[in-house]
Amino acid sequence: MKFTFSRNNQRQAAAMDIPTTPALELRRRSRTHETIIQGILFLCGFISIFVTTGIIYELGKEAYLFFGYRQWMDTHKPLAADIDPQQTVFEVAPIGSPLKADAFYRIGSEVLLLEAIDGSLVQVQRGVEGSEATAHRAGLTLSEGVDPNLVEFFTGTAWEPHNGRFGILPLLNSTLMVSGIAILVAVPLGLATAIYLSEYATMRARNTLKPILEVLAGVPTVVYGFFALTFMTPLLRSIFGNNVVEIYNMASAGIVVGILILPFVSTVSEDALSAVPRSLREAAYGLGATRLETAVRIVLPAAFSGVVAAIILATSRAVGETMVVAIAAGAGPNFTFNPFKAAETMTGHIARISGGDLSYDSLDYNSIFAVGLMLFAMTLVLNIISQRIVRRFREVYE
Repeated sequence: MKFTFSRNNQRQAAAMDIPTTPALELRRRSRTHETIIQGILFLCGFISIFVTTGIIYELGKEAYLFFGYRQWMDTHKPLAADIDPQQTVFEVAPIGSPLKADAFYRIGSEVLLLEAIDGSLVQVQRGVEGSEATAHRAGLTLSEGVDPNLVEFFTGTAWEPHNGRFGILPLLNSTLMVSGIAILVAVPLGLATAIYLSEYATMRARNTLKPILEVLAGVPTVVYGFFALTFMTPLLRSIFGNNVVEIYNMASAGIVVGILILPFVSTVSEDALSAVPRSLREAAYGLGATRLETAVRIVLPAAFSGVVAAIILATSRAVGETMVVAIAAGAGPNFTFNPFKAAETMTGHIARISGGDLSYDSLDYNSIFAVGLMLFAMTLVLNIISQRIVRRFREVYE
């Protein structure tokens, strides 16, 4: 018989003349290819976290600069004549936006405090807020200083940055309405499809229908946008009337966004339903339940966390959709609860403003970072809610 001893007992084993074998080496051996793979995976995770942190930092920084510092709005009001650095009374042309007393204005890099207005003549205090009084030529336009604040941002009902009005409610309202219509379309159809694929369809039918359904997720969103504009809108106008449904409207955009997110709801819900153990179904059948009763009363509640997570993730996708709403919902903020009216969503507004129509560092351009931060906060809250629901209602089967 052959025994194995540790190093501490080898001397005793030698004295007893018992054959021994070396102790087992249990330390992990260094493998170069595994180290390389581990390093690559760590790098990928680090890049993902770094990019996400960078996005949050840039949005937060630009939004802070927007709310924390004075913004400048072009009045299109030009100087009527050249002015020298010491001149405090000068004439402006009659065109452009009206000027206001006790307001800050800027010509070039110089900041002025307008003290009094007498027709076309204005009296100002030169070189305020640390700026230097300089000479200016005729024709240069004045920019009015505006101070965006969070109270107006969250309570205002008009989004007109070029007029100094920064209420986010019109953009927020249209975004929620389009997303709400999309959920009303996607959830019933998606759940019904998921229940059919999980509980009724044969394996052959499931393998055929599921890939076809998932093709919808691969269609470019710009195609959905033109589909909403050229098919869904005429269909709604033929049903409700041309005088009721505008060419650009939230209803057609919401319906098509619902079709777009349908694969998210159906696929994730179907996976959650299929994960429910077969024993629960067999127990329900043994008690005399029908297939529909089993699906609705047993399987669906058991997969509740997965279904809710699918709905919330689809909602986040609907909130962040851009091309469909940019093409079909309309351009221009409009605070209305009528789904057949045109209204611009937050993503549509960002796409329009950042499309090159406005110059960089203009008031409208700077405002999109505040809108982007608001949009990011909405999707972040939805994802947090989804994770908490999954943790709270997750069922573990053994």
